[in-house]
Amino acid sequence: MLNIGAHLSSSKGFLAMGKTAKEIGANTFQFFTRNPRGSKAKEIDPQDAKALVEFMKEKGFARVLAHAPYTLNPCSAKEETREFAHLTMEDDLKRMEYVPGNMYNFHPGSHVGQGSEEGVRQITALLNEILKEEMTTTVLLETMSGKGTEVGRSFEELHAIIEGVELKEKMGVCLDTCHVYDAGYDIVNHLDEVLEEFDRIVGLDRLKAIHLNDSKNPFESHKDRHEKIGKGSIGLEAMVRIINHPKLKHLPFYLETPNEQPGYQEEITLLRGRYE
Repeated sequence: MLNIGAHLSSSKGFLAMGKTAKEIGANTFQFFTRNPRGSKAKEIDPQDAKALVEFMKEKGFARVLAHAPYTLNPCSAKEETREFAHLTMEDDLKRMEYVPGNMYNFHPGSHVGQGSEEGVRQITALLNEILKEEMTTTVLLETMSGKGTEVGRSFEELHAIIEGVELKEKMGVCLDTCHVYDAGYDIVNHLDEVLEEFDRIVGLDRLKAIHLNDSKNPFESHKDRHEKIGKGSIGLEAMVRIINHPKLKHLPFYLETPNEQPGYQEEITLLRGRYE
C-alpha cells in the first residue's frame, strides 16, 4: 500500500486532521506543531489526541509527521535565537507524547556565516539537550536545498549531526525531493546512485519519511520553491519511480505542494494510480 498524505491545517484539532486525510484518500498526514511563522501553540485536548490515535489504528494509518515552525534556527549566531529553538522544540517533543510513536521534522537551520562545522556543532548540542530516553517520537532532520548558509544541504552534513547525537536511535532523516534536487542530487536521472550515496554516508535505515514535492527551479539551483506533482523540473515520471523504488516504497510520503485540499486529493489519486 502507498502510504501518502498531505500537509493539513491543525486548527481544528487532531481528529479533524485524521478525518480530512481520510476524505482526500490519504492514510497519513503532516501538520505544523504551532504557528509556522511564530511561536504560539494551541493547547492540546488529551481526548482529541486519544481519538486520533484510535482513528489511525482503526483506519490503518501510517505514522504522522509533525513539522517544526520555520522560524526556528538552532544554529543561529544569536544566543536568544538558539534559546528560542531550544524551548520550542523541547515543548513540541513533550506535546508529541499525546500522540506517541510518531515523527517530528525540523529544518537544521542556517549558520549565518559561522561556518557549517559550527552550525553542525550547535545543532548537535541542542539535540543532546532535548532528546530523552523515554520519548517515543523520532526526530527527523530535513534535507535542504542549500540556499544561503543552510545546514543540511549535503548528506555529509546530516551524517555529521547524527554522529554527534548521543541518542542516535531517536534520530532519522526526511528526504525532500525538491530540496535534494535543488541541492544537486540528481534524483531524476540517477536515483539509484543518489540512494547508494545516501546509504554509504548516512544509512538508508535512517531514512524515515519523504516530502514528495516537484520543483519550480532547475537542477542544482539551490532554491526552495515547491511545485505541484508533475508540473516542475522533476516531473511526474521521476515521482512515480520514487514512490515505486524498492528502497523507498515502504516509507510514508508527505505532499507539501502548493495546493488546497482538492488539489492534494487529485495528486493522491494520481500517485495511487501509478503505484505498483
